[in-house]
Amino acid sequence: MYWLYNISMLIYGLLVRLASLFNVKAKLFVDGRKGIFEHIAAKFNTTGHPIWFHFASLGEFEQGRPVLESIKTSKPNEKIIVTFFSPSGYEIRKNYALTDGIFYLPIDTIANAKKFIELVNPKMAIFTKYEFWPNYFNALAKKNIPLYIISGIFRTNQIFFKAYGGFYRNVLKFVSHFFVQNEESATLLKSIGINRVDISGDTRFDRVYENAQTPKTLPIIEKFCSNHPVLIAGSTWPADEKLLVDLATKNPDWKLVIAPHEIHEGHINTIIDLFPTGVKFSALSLDKNDESEAQVLIIDNIGMLSSLYQYGKIAYIGGGFGVGIHNTLEAAAFGLPVIFGPNYHKFQEAKDLIEIGAAKSISNTEELMVSFKHYVQYDSGSLAKNYVASKKGATEMIIKKIFEG
Repeated sequence: MYWLYNISMLIYGLLVRLASLFNVKAKLFVDGRKGIFEHIAAKFNTTGHPIWFHFASLGEFEQGRPVLESIKTSKPNEKIIVTFFSPSGYEIRKNYALTDGIFYLPIDTIANAKKFIELVNPKMAIFTKYEFWPNYFNALAKKNIPLYIISGIFRTNQIFFKAYGGFYRNVLKFVSHFFVQNEESATLLKSIGINRVDISGDTRFDRVYENAQTPKTLPIIEKFCSNHPVLIAGSTWPADEKLLVDLATKNPDWKLVIAPHEIHEGHINTIIDLFPTGVKFSALSLDKNDESEAQVLIIDNIGMLSSLYQYGKIAYIGGGFGVGIHNTLEAAAFGLPVIFGPNYHKFQEAKDLIEIGAAKSISNTEELMVSFKHYVQYDSGSLAKNYVASKKGATEMIIKKIFEG
């Protein structure tokens, strides 16, 4: 099985190179890894012993960020290196100030993993949620470098727990300690003989709680919203945006702020076609006097969403008509009840929010209208806010365990 995995990595690398000829993300993936070892060598030497954080993408970065920042605050002399697998994480956070180097992770081949670990020579490695790379894990183990998984979450349908999953179960055994989100994950790991587990919870709660305490003020957004009630639609896709048209039409006293998941020109133009009187954020200015007349605002940049929710009364979270909903906790931390599509079952926090009455899942326009009217009538925001506050604390537990044992 190991040889088959290594062949698949080589094939994957070739396919991405081919895709890079006509796909922007694939091109970023390939170009970002050119000369990667030279770039790393220029930043680090084998005596530095940085702490290595790896994130699959932007979401995992935000999830692991509280741990990274806590280490940097309490141990400012520690060197930190960050790697990303995907362009969506690296390209947005490549200038993040609290690290000593940010790089793409070379593809998981035996040679790449060996060379990376030799160059960086980390004192420990911290991976967030999931990302299980056999060759990197093996290379760390050979050097006796501790490897931690934080905010891990496991489900019965994953390959680790299948009869044919022996190879991947062995990969998990390279991990020094797991910090998992829930009891189910701990039980599943113990069922395959892995007992180095603590139920720490999800570090995202720490991140969103902290963000809600000191949000970045957005004067242009504040001016646009004026004194109107506002629905914030975050990380939306076309299927989500189509549903919102009827809601906006039937509720002209409400403002609608749409922050789409993808902001390329084609997607923004599609949203404008749905909301012809809407205005793009890039077209607004504090010096103009007419922005507040528009009902719909389209956010055509990245990085603003986590601060937008402070201006809302209700949140709609996109992705539920695709592979899965996006971040509900950012909105909940600001005390907004949330509405989302039907594909939410992989997300424990979404199920929890539904159970306490702070979230509703919808499948069509009619259900969206019913859920919206419910939250207009019944203010459930405090339920969402209290839920987030009750779940924070994972970061402190992880730091204490890693550094104090």
